[in-house]
Amino acid sequence: MRINAKQLTAHLKTELAPLYLVCGDEPLLVDECCAAVAAVARERGFSERSVLTVESGFDWDELYTSTQSLSLFSSKRLIELRMLAGRPGDAGAEVLERIMQQPTQDSLLLVKAGKLDKRALATRWVKALERAGVVVTVYPLEARELPGWITRRMRAHGLTPAAEVLEALAYHYQGNLLGVAQEIHKLAMLLAPGSVSLDDIRDNLGDNARFNVFTLVDTALGGDHVSAARILASLRSEDTDAILILRMLARETRMLAQIAARLAQGEQEARVFGAYHVWPRRQPLVRRATKRSGPDWWFALLCRAARADRILKGRLGGDIWQELQCLVMAMSGCKVATCRITDEYGTKRRIQ
Repeated sequence: MRINAKQLTAHLKTELAPLYLVCGDEPLLVDECCAAVAAVARERGFSERSVLTVESGFDWDELYTSTQSLSLFSSKRLIELRMLAGRPGDAGAEVLERIMQQPTQDSLLLVKAGKLDKRALATRWVKALERAGVVVTVYPLEARELPGWITRRMRAHGLTPAAEVLEALAYHYQGNLLGVAQEIHKLAMLLAPGSVSLDDIRDNLGDNARFNVFTLVDTALGGDHVSAARILASLRSEDTDAILILRMLARETRMLAQIAARLAQGEQEARVFGAYHVWPRRQPLVRRATKRSGPDWWFALLCRAARADRILKGRLGGDIWQELQCLVMAMSGCKVATCRITDEYGTKRRIQ
């Protein structure tokens, strides 16, 4: 079985599987999912807990023996395997498959891993665990989900935030769940239970947001040009390599140009999205972007990305960060300065 983090609570109310894999690139949410499984396991009699961390020279046979042998101090044992690298290697995968073929009622194996890409999720050991237990995939919160998450967390501490408090915390801590969780914990210690106003948190606010190139692309596709510009400025201030940003923008623009062209020819959306491996979570963004701008727009934008590449390589004069900003604004649906370019096929295109 495969579920997401939001479905875990409901799942644990009805059953407790013998095997769990919790994976994702949001450490706080991964830790909390693992804690939720461990808490229910304790309630079900798994009173002994052992933690193993996969490092260089890790003894996989020891893990197998632990899952098959009885506990000395308890009738049931929770074994937490922390696999920070996300991949067990050939030897580890073989042992994990053996464990999953012979799960026992006296031990519960909880595997904690980082983000697993599509190829990793399709490996034999993950598929075996999915058949014998539960794979919990954890995704980073989207910007629109953050205020609701902050509200629930503050209320769990007895705090009721005003609307402007949610807006301020979401703005200053976007992409930094651990930071906002620590801030809420600090507020709970400093403030009495009840309403929280902007004045209560104003002195503690700083720009603690954390972004990456993937967030930049998704924000631009969503049409939020103000946030996209802020994210690009943040990436620049963190000395993110411009070539990494341009590579991602160009790849996404090329895909959108091809998708928009096929949709304009009347192909079914599901078939086109499947052909380009657009995951369900990203389909609304891609759909919105292709409806906002047609194939000519995206092909013209791809030409502008080629121009930015020449600037980056010193073959053309210009400011690469200004070019990246134009690309991001255009992806967001904004009109930018006119740019006439001849593409590799000799076709003259214009983007405004």
